[in-house]
Amino acid sequence: MVYHFTLFYPKNLAAMSVNDVLRKLLIPRKWRHYSRIEQNVKINGEYRYFNEEIFPGDQIDIVLDQVESAQQKYPASGKLPDVIYEDKNLLIINKKKGQKTHPNLDETTTALNDCATYLGYSPYIVHRLDMLTSGLLLIAKNPAVVPILNRELTNKTFHRDYLAKVDHADKLENQGTIDQPIGHDPDDQRKRMITPDGLHAVTHYQVLKRNYDGSAIVRLTLETGRTHQIRVHLASLGTPIIGDPLYNPNFAGEELALDAYEISLIKPFSFEKLDAKLPEEKIQL
Repeated sequence: MVYHFTLFYPKNLAAMSVNDVLRKLLIPRKWRHYSRIEQNVKINGEYRYFNEEIFPGDQIDIVLDQVESAQQKYPASGKLPDVIYEDKNLLIINKKKGQKTHPNLDETTTALNDCATYLGYSPYIVHRLDMLTSGLLLIAKNPAVVPILNRELTNKTFHRDYLAKVDHADKLENQGTIDQPIGHDPDDQRKRMITPDGLHAVTHYQVLKRNYDGSAIVRLTLETGRTHQIRVHLASLGTPIIGDPLYNPNFAGEELALDAYEISLIKPFSFEKLDAKLPEEKIQL
């Protein structure tokens, strides 16, 4: 496959070399190498050496013909996803509670199976949501944008915010940061726990509303993305999420009160910021 992207260099940025612009766009070194050899980057319709500058307002055309992906195929489910945002490269859906992000073996009921139905071809995974968590899930529509989005996750250009309803909110400050490593629970393979030899994990929180019953609505921002991170971190403060069957000792069969609420990132092959929020009527807390 050949992928063609067109963008304009922003008028508020200083002139920069072709190579530095491609680096700023987070295009992998391998692709930059092929683009130089094949002269597949054109500025205002003409090839420009990689050490030459791009100026504000210049049109940049990038052609990629060395894109490879080993990702598995996702068969269509026959059901449509709840689409929140779409452009030529990205799809953001509202994943349902109780639905897996992606299938194992021959499963066909996951969010990515629904996206395959909608797109008419297999989508590309960028990140995951726990099965019990609902809300915004970002899907790549082509493999050329996947490494760029992965780099945005790594360098924290890609932000994910959540809303949760928690018990015992009197134990929470109005805002704070939970910086505790997370590892496997040796007594229960389904669970994670705070452990000194676990993976670095940081969650920022802000209490938005305190309720008379002692619960609260909390906004959470992930700095890292460990399995069950928000659930484990909140439980470690003695303020577990309502409806959490693994980490709330008072679980009474409710749905997990956790929604992926907001996604912000820089659109691949552009300098444009995308900020997508879950519509208020779809928040399930």
